[in-house]
Amino acid sequence: MQTIDTQLQLVKGRLSQACANAGRSVDEVTLLAVSKLQPAAAVRQAHAAGLRAFGENYVQEGLDKVAQLADLRPSIEWHLIGPLQSNKTRPVAEQFDWVHSVDRLKIAQRLAEQRPAGLAPLNICLQVNVSAEPSKHGVLPAELPALALAVARLAAEQPQRLRLRGLMSIPEPAQGDEAQRRPHRALKALWAQLKAQGLDLDTLSMGMSADLEAAVAEGSTLVRVGTALFGERPIKPETAAAVATDRPCGWPPDARGSPAVSSGTSPGNAGHN
Repeated sequence: MQTIDTQLQLVKGRLSQACANAGRSVDEVTLLAVSKLQPAAAVRQAHAAGLRAFGENYVQEGLDKVAQLADLRPSIEWHLIGPLQSNKTRPVAEQFDWVHSVDRLKIAQRLAEQRPAGLAPLNICLQVNVSAEPSKHGVLPAELPALALAVARLAAEQPQRLRLRGLMSIPEPAQGDEAQRRPHRALKALWAQLKAQGLDLDTLSMGMSADLEAAVAEGSTLVRVGTALFGERPIKPETAAAVATDRPCGWPPDARGSPAVSSGTSPGNAGHN
């Protein structure tokens, strides 16, 4: 069995080569270790191997790990990359450093209101549904400018609590370089348009284990890598039950027509990190 140290070197090698191919410095791209469904012990091993930024999809699971790894807190950066319901914002505002999945002004407002004084501003990215998939969370490209400007105004009014950093996307899985690059190119274009309107953005959170090379080629500044670092994830009990009955996790849908998931996220944003 390969260790996290070995896997990390392999991922770093891929990232270095991707940056070289794109004519970019490897220092321009942050490696976010996606630790969802991995035990806290695996995060501790990854931290010992040199990783410092970790991404969680499920709010409660992330909070549990923050508590279990409290001794490492000064040197760990916690990112929430799964969708966030409004009733889950307070603990996220109190415990996380980044939220990549803001897709409504209400969520940004609650995060700003609930960010404790004395902590650094909460870094946020707006999640964009670049491929307009019905099963995916995220603001549609046509609605992004209005949301981005509103969130930017909010951050300007409360700079000690909130900072808008950029955009995030989880495109539909694709095969082949061009097919993988296309949605990343679209997100980069949206990002550039917002910057041209005066928004101070520095982050493009795009690219995962299967397509990090395509993402780096299109300008990603942060890649979210899970399975390439930790290996295949354990299956959550509710997911296993869904697989056994050949139905999606969280089915049937709730009253809003989306899968009912109590963890603060949904399979539509699970991604393939």
